This record gives sequence, C-alpha cells and structure tokens, in this order.
Amino acid sequence: MKRQEHGSPDLNFEGLVQQHYRGLYLFAFSLTRREAEASDLVQQTFYVWATKGYQLRDASKVKTWLFSTLHREFLKMRRQRDRFPHIELDQAGNNVPSLPPTIVNQMDGASVMQALGRVEELYRAPLALFYLEEHSYKEIAEILEVPMGTVQSRIARGKAQLQKILVESDSKPKPPREKEQRG
Repeated sequence: MKRQEHGSPDLNFEGLVQQHYRGLYLFAFSLTRREAEASDLVQQTFYVWATKGYQLRDASKVKTWLFSTLHREFLKMRRQRDRFPHIELDQAGNNVPSLPPTIVNQMDGASVMQALGRVEELYRAPLALFYLEEHSYKEIAEILEVPMGTVQSRIARGKAQLQKILVESDSKPKPPREKEQRG
C-alpha cells in the first residue's frame, strides 16, 4: 500500500512493517507481558494502519501514530479482557513445561523485562516508550494522550518502582549456574 501526500515520501506497508515492527512489538510486550498478546497487538496496529493510515496527513508522524494506535488497542483489549476473563498461565499449574537451563542462563534482558512488567501499569507504558523506544517526552505525551508533565511524573515514579523491584530481586539468592554445578 503506497501513499503520496503533498511532497511527503511514499509510505509503503512492507517498509513500515520492517521499520517499526520490532519497536512496536517491544512496546506491546512491555504492556502485555505475553508474546501472543504482543504479537496480536502489533498485527492489529498494522491492520488499523492498512485501513485508516491514509488519513494521516503528516508522514513524519507515522511512528507516533502507530504507537498511539497500539496503545489504544491495548486499552481496548484490556477492557475486553476485564469483561471476559480467562484462565491465567500461572493457574495452569503443572501442565506448563519447564524451561531448559540454557534459556535460564540467558535471562538478564528477560529479567529486566519481567521487572518492567511488575511496575504499575500506569507507569509501565511511559517507561517502555522512553527507555526501550527512545521517544521524547513530547512524543510520549502524544502517544498516551496526556500532558507532558504527567509523562515526566510517570517516568520518574515508574523508574523508582523499577529500581526497587530490581534491587529486591537482586537481593534474593540465585540458583548456581550450570557450569558451577558441574565443576
């Protein structure tokens, strides 16, 4: 799908997906903490672009438009989930396969993402947009549709929560690594 607006560059669908998929997925994952839901959110965001993206007048705002759309879709999905709850993964009990040690040893980034997932939802989105996607406060304010001062406050409070969570999890005893167990 190509668009040409008064001198703006072509915005072809495949190019947008290639350019923004990873960032949108990371943002969606930071909000949902579930791979499948994050993938669904990104897919829905690109679907909305395919059906309504032509309405965007300023091609330089496509990234902000996509992130705003993803956030709105997340809120819509959360409202739907609140109305129609489902069984959570942790309630599935012993039916869930265990993780192999090789994956556990590579969890540094995953640990931080998990800690981010424990930050209150109100602060999680601004943190993810600022630190993972490197959006400016102004862009975050546009995406979340809140004043810039609110963004600054939420990032500061969210950062404090994240640091507390990381310190608490760092002080817990850790199981020995695989190599240490063999030696």
